[in-house]
Amino acid sequence: MAISAGLGLASRSHFPLRSPLLQCVRKVRISSVAAFETIDEPESLLNVNNDHDLANSRGRVECDCKAPEWKRLSSEELGISNSMIAKPTRKVLNGLKKRGFEVYLVGGCVRDLILKRTPKDFDILTSAELKEVMRSFSRCDIVGRKFPICHVHIEDTVVEVSSFSTCARKYDRDSSFAFESHIDCDEKDYIRWRNCLQRDFTINGLMFDPYANLIYDYMGGLEDIRKAKVRTMIGANLSFQEDRARILRAVRVAARLGFRFTREIAHSIKNLSCSILRLDKGRILLEMNYMLAYGSAESSLRLLWKFGLLEILLPIQAAYFVQQGFRRRDKRSNMLLSLFSNMDKLLAPDRPCHSSLWVGILAFHKALSVQPRDPLVVAAFSLAVHNGGHMLEALNIARRISTPHDTRFHELLEPQNLDFDALRDEVMNLAASVKCEMTNMTDEYFVSQAMSMYRKAPFSDMVRPQICSSTPPFPSYFYPAFDLQIWS
Repeated sequence: MAISAGLGLASRSHFPLRSPLLQCVRKVRISSVAAFETIDEPESLLNVNNDHDLANSRGRVECDCKAPEWKRLSSEELGISNSMIAKPTRKVLNGLKKRGFEVYLVGGCVRDLILKRTPKDFDILTSAELKEVMRSFSRCDIVGRKFPICHVHIEDTVVEVSSFSTCARKYDRDSSFAFESHIDCDEKDYIRWRNCLQRDFTINGLMFDPYANLIYDYMGGLEDIRKAKVRTMIGANLSFQEDRARILRAVRVAARLGFRFTREIAHSIKNLSCSILRLDKGRILLEMNYMLAYGSAESSLRLLWKFGLLEILLPIQAAYFVQQGFRRRDKRSNMLLSLFSNMDKLLAPDRPCHSSLWVGILAFHKALSVQPRDPLVVAAFSLAVHNGGHMLEALNIARRISTPHDTRFHELLEPQNLDFDALRDEVMNLAASVKCEMTNMTDEYFVSQAMSMYRKAPFSDMVRPQICSSTPPFPSYFYPAFDLQIWS
């Protein structure tokens, strides 16, 4: 059933209220110019003290912040059609709507649709309880303990579905907000607004009802999209202290969209950068993969370096930046950034690479940085990896290359006119070096050695790189097969 077909379905309200409805405003006026409805917001809905994050005796935070204007906008006016929604997501939306539940698309997918970008995935928010979602689909699992959601399996796609009721319980338990001056408001608007407050950034706080063709914006997300700004829902210091992973998500979102941070976020990231070390190693690796495998690796590395995070996450690469005399706001490039820039051209949010590719590129570049090579050797090695390890074919193709190499990069030597046997030996040696660097990247001793090589390299006794441990953090299948001996 297409989404449009669901518009005629009679649906009942399934918005559970776990606490008394706060009073807010309910005055709706239609603007013929902007073609949207505006809900007059209370004078002071949310107050957060950004200076000291002082909490009162109940653990709630107060300050003076002007609440943004509440808006309902036509999705058609924003250029969004239901055909832009992935087919598996439409099946889940229709399945829940057919059973009378309210359904919305939420989070980054709404933002990306507005920006005419392909979303990485689609997240659904529903008035159904998770158990009701389970009963609605034959292949469905509830995952997560602290904040459970449903994974609905449609063919080979997993669609994430969260429930208003679960979000409400999480909000009641974790909320750091104090509300004032509450006046009557629509029940559904209040529940949607309260859910938006739990999001990380305003641009991720939009809701899309594909049946009513409406976009709900309660926190000024559309204005921040227009300004290309990443802004936290609440004060940045408080937001990052509540969830340290938001620091990495902020970098990921800004890098992927080309957005700027608000001044408050920029200061908070610098001040709280070391707090990401308290995150679980798996979570850090997940965020790193989101940054490097989805088409925005170069911009992510630049932002990580600019805000002092690269030396925590990838200290070997940070040492390389220092060795190159790379400043925090440097607009120049280097070979590492150039490699990832070329990789980005082949990827997209809906077309990511396997983690082994960016891990392999880090090791490949480190091997060249330690021992610069003849450009022909680099070309032959790359061709051998690309064609599945056929050494003879790679050597023959490489020897026909006449394009001059990029002389900006110290990792590439001047051509040495190697004969066939010498070229083969050099390629084999480079393969062995890459494998060695792959191991060294997960060895704490080699990481500390790399950092100590450069006195100006950013370093802290608090820093224990999460990518380094006695046990390699990547499964064995992550490591590319650089054993070229079986390819010759």
